[in-house]
Amino acid sequence: MASDLCLIFDCDGTLVDSEPLLAEALEHSLTGAGLPFEARRYMEEFRGIQYARIVAAMEEEHGVKITDELRDTTEESMRQRLEENMRASLEPIEGVEETLAELDQACCVASNGPLRKIRLSMETSGLGRFFGDRLFSAYEIGTWKPDPGLYHHAGEAMGFAPEQCVVIDDAPVGVEAGLAAGMHVVHINRFSERESTPQGAWQIRRFEELPGIIEQLQRRIASMVQ
Repeated sequence: MASDLCLIFDCDGTLVDSEPLLAEALEHSLTGAGLPFEARRYMEEFRGIQYARIVAAMEEEHGVKITDELRDTTEESMRQRLEENMRASLEPIEGVEETLAELDQACCVASNGPLRKIRLSMETSGLGRFFGDRLFSAYEIGTWKPDPGLYHHAGEAMGFAPEQCVVIDDAPVGVEAGLAAGMHVVHINRFSERESTPQGAWQIRRFEELPGIIEQLQRRIASMVQ
């Protein structure tokens, strides 16, 4: 059932299983820069959070301020290692390909990651055919989740009002951003033992549950305009 809805997908952890690869790259690069970091901490504390904020948090925790030069080389090292990891082993999240093939709404990707990383995710996972060039990066507009600006930008670029947009995100910062943007939000909560879904968002645990939620939203919206 088609409708005037736009589906705005997060990338890492929502469409592709890149978060463990990123966690490993962060552990390697940050620890090498004198900011000891364990991969598990990304998954437990920093999922979806802007890289610069992770560095700042580690500097504060360890009482160390790295130089601008070291900061730049550390990020370059991390990005390179992550790309190598992605090219070697990146896979779509289970159920994503089959579910995207079922959906017929307008859709795009909006991520806190750099545009190069989003494009590589689409290329290596094989999901690019579902999104084309409808890819939006926080780095392109200078606004990162949980600020709602990225989702507002993506919705406007796609030609939809906030109330016509559905954000699909697995990370707390993305769910917060979607709600703040005044959009419908579907939280893919794979860590329900330690993360809660905020009031106002729909919770699912598997990607395959998404079409059912979209159908419910379409019916709700249709009943409101009759």
